[in-house]
Amino acid sequence: MNTGLFRKMLLLITYAVALVVVIVKIDVILDWGAGVLLAFRPIFIGFAIAFILNRPCNFFARLYTRGLGKQGERFARPLAVVTAYVMLFAVVGVLLSLVVPELTRSIQRFVGNMNTYASNLQQVLDYITQRFSLENLAQLNLSSKINEILGNALKQVLNALTGTVPHLISATSTLVSAVVTTVISFVFSVYMLSGGPKLTAQCRRLVVAYLPESISTPLLDVVRLTADTFTKYVSGQLIEACILGSLCFVGMVALRFDYAPLISVIIGVSALIPVAGAYIGAVLAALLLAMISPVKAFWFLVFLAVLQQLEGNLIYPRVVGTSLGLPGIWVLAAVTVGSSLMGFVGLVVSVPITAVVYTILKQDLRRRLCEKEA
Repeated sequence: MNTGLFRKMLLLITYAVALVVVIVKIDVILDWGAGVLLAFRPIFIGFAIAFILNRPCNFFARLYTRGLGKQGERFARPLAVVTAYVMLFAVVGVLLSLVVPELTRSIQRFVGNMNTYASNLQQVLDYITQRFSLENLAQLNLSSKINEILGNALKQVLNALTGTVPHLISATSTLVSAVVTTVISFVFSVYMLSGGPKLTAQCRRLVVAYLPESISTPLLDVVRLTADTFTKYVSGQLIEACILGSLCFVGMVALRFDYAPLISVIIGVSALIPVAGAYIGAVLAALLLAMISPVKAFWFLVFLAVLQQLEGNLIYPRVVGTSLGLPGIWVLAAVTVGSSLMGFVGLVVSVPITAVVYTILKQDLRRRLCEKEA
């Protein structure tokens, strides 16, 4: 029997058996894959932290290299890593010290004035009912509905407290696991950040050594493009969120809107979500203000629309720089598909991934057209 034919048949049979096993045991394989991903979660989180801090770390490394000279060049990278983490913890600490107390007061005020808000909403509902002759809405009593909702929530809390010990054990184990994962993730991020140039060079040598040039060169180009795109996107989104949240807080304080700290945080956090974030933040903030006064909610939406136009057209391009160069329809498609497939993670990473694919296709299309014209 021909040896080549026998090998092909054996390969085909092996492939068929493997395919049947995958189809029959798909649930087991998916569970195993989820377990593997869960085991690598600290590494993924550490890589994300190191990726975010890589640009400021490189900036501080260049400063220390120029300041220390050749004799202290070996200390530049460790000092830069320490400075980057000190800056991160300082920024987080300042934000928490400024935002958390105001958020607590705002939430307490909101809960304390719940009956007043229900009364205001009831008056608006009564006006709409009388103005448009809607008899069905006349039977709706918002105050009783809100009291019923709060009563049900209190009952659920009391029921949960009856099983305090099991819930406490579960919460404690979850908390311990989260703390351990966070610590390990930070340790991984320190190693990745401190040895970033060396790790990058080692990975590049592995790709060049074990892959043919026809594959290694395009692969390295794609990796470089992906890193640049994600760096530009993450830094841009973070800067935009900080600018928009700060401007919203200053404007709300100047115009004397209620819940300025709480709403500013909502607007800033929602700005991290592409496309849909602006609408989510506006709707949540308007609902909070509508409970106080629908007129204030309307004027806040006007203020927010003007602020977003000012920030998006004047401040953001000058501070952040050029965008990813992705057409609006592809941004919307990326957000829609990404959120459907991977939830919030897909909502965040779908835009830069689509930008990378779009850039690669555009470059390949231009190359092919040039080859045909030549």
